[in-house]
Amino acid sequence: MESMFNIKGKVAVVTGAGGVLGGSISSSLMKAGAKLVAMDIRQENLDNRVQELKQIHEDVIGVAGNVLDLDNLKKLAVEISEKWGSIDILVNCAGGNIPGATLTVDQTVFDMKIEDWEKVTDLNLNGTVYPCLAFGEVMAKQGKGSIINISSMATYSAITRVPGYSVAKTGVNIFTQWMATEMAQKFGEGVRVNAIAPGFFIGDQNRAVLINPDGSYTDRSIKVLAKTPMKRFGDISELNGAVQFLCSGAASFITGVILPVDGGFTAFSGV
Repeated sequence: MESMFNIKGKVAVVTGAGGVLGGSISSSLMKAGAKLVAMDIRQENLDNRVQELKQIHEDVIGVAGNVLDLDNLKKLAVEISEKWGSIDILVNCAGGNIPGATLTVDQTVFDMKIEDWEKVTDLNLNGTVYPCLAFGEVMAKQGKGSIINISSMATYSAITRVPGYSVAKTGVNIFTQWMATEMAQKFGEGVRVNAIAPGFFIGDQNRAVLINPDGSYTDRSIKVLAKTPMKRFGDISELNGAVQFLCSGAASFITGVILPVDGGFTAFSGV
């Protein structure tokens, strides 16, 4: 019997595929048998990622694209659907914080650079909305598809030092719920929109605030782990199962959900 989690042969678009998160999810989807369109604005990262993914199987193409260029995204959506017949999965991994938008310990919100606020909110919010509009329109016409957005722990309660990122990802949450409602009501139950909210993972973007130069945990890390019942940071690969689940028939009645993958961080009051 075919597994309810089967996504073999489905066409998946992953934005930000050249990054760590996008690369991990891309690899996982391809190992599950999906055809993949890897998108990234950085050509070198994209080329390296595509060569890496071709070691899994040959059904992968790399597309250099800016998630903030809606007209180009719409053209790409048409080209992809013409090449492979459909677009079944969209995973919006493009995003992340930028150094200038992260306040130092000694700064207050009044020291924040407005241009960096605008950059981080634009990238994370519109960088999710625009691909949803471009590729989601194809899904609406074909009557099926699954969109997965990336939320954050910074949307559940205030996390210090990252105001722009927190606001943008909170916008992603409500847009996910809004888009899920819009798709189901106007285009049928076949198009679903959900998000995953990663807990704390150590990556290139946050390493400096979580790990001291000597390799020990920073005070911020100690606070994070104190509120994480599992008492550890996550591994980036631990997001892959949640993504495949939400993309598969096993989640056919799930839409508008923001799923925490966080070791219990959102469940625990800290007391």
